[in-house]
Amino acid sequence: MNKTKRLTLLALSVAIAMILSYIELLLPPIFTAVPGVKMGLANIVALFILYKLGPVEAFAVSIIRVSMSALLFGTVLTFVYSLVGATLSLLVMWLLKRTDLFSVTGVSISGAVTHNLGQILVAMIILGTKEIIYYMAILAVTGIISGVLVGLLAGLLVVKINLAK
Repeated sequence: MNKTKRLTLLALSVAIAMILSYIELLLPPIFTAVPGVKMGLANIVALFILYKLGPVEAFAVSIIRVSMSALLFGTVLTFVYSLVGATLSLLVMWLLKRTDLFSVTGVSISGAVTHNLGQILVAMIILGTKEIIYYMAILAVTGIISGVLVGLLAGLLVVKINLAK
């Protein structure tokens, strides 16, 4: 793939991830009893890029999307929470993908749960309380559910879309 095509694909990926993030903002909460839980639809794009282009590109797409989303739809705090969650989850997803022991869905589940863990760690620091870690039990369950759905969708895209041309 030439540089122009690669750059175009990355720019389109950021745009699609932004659209998915915005759609998610418009949707009613899926788990109303659990505040702050989202499906993480933009992670479909991050996973696809991780599998098709690599970790550097996936990280770039995610960080640009997180930054733009915070600038357009969020606050400094949402930026910090999202940045730490995205960075930690991408690191774990990349490491697990490298082992070839996990499917796209397995990698996605790990990323979703790790994203939640990163956000809990930020909350513990900002709020100055360690008790918020108990919230992780609920977030782990919702992370597994969303990780499965995102992973299945990303897995379909990885199999069906060929970037070689």
